[in-house]
Amino acid sequence: MTTEVATTSKRPDRIEITIDGRAFTVEERHHIAGELLTLAGLPATGYDLTRVGKHGKVETFRDTQKVNVKNGDIFVSVHQQATVA
Repeated sequence: MTTEVATTSKRPDRIEITIDGRAFTVEERHHIAGELLTLAGLPATGYDLTRVGKHGKVETFRDTQKVNVKNGDIFVSVHQQATVA
C-alpha cells in the first residue's frame, strides 16, 4: 500500500497597502521606508513615509527606517522641508 503525500508550496502573503491614495500589493511584511517611497514613484531622499492609523494615530518613518506593513495599511508621503535660519 502506498500513501501519497500532498505537497503544498507556501506562497508569499499578498499585502494590500495604499500610498498617497494609490493601491499597491507587496509580498513581504518587512520593508525599508525608502523602498515603499520608491514603489510609489517618489525619491527616498527628501520624503518621509507616514502610516495613518485609526483615530488619527500617525507613525512617521525616515527613508532608512524599517517598516513592518500589515494588510490595509494606509501611508502618505511627507515632503521634508529644510529649516531656514
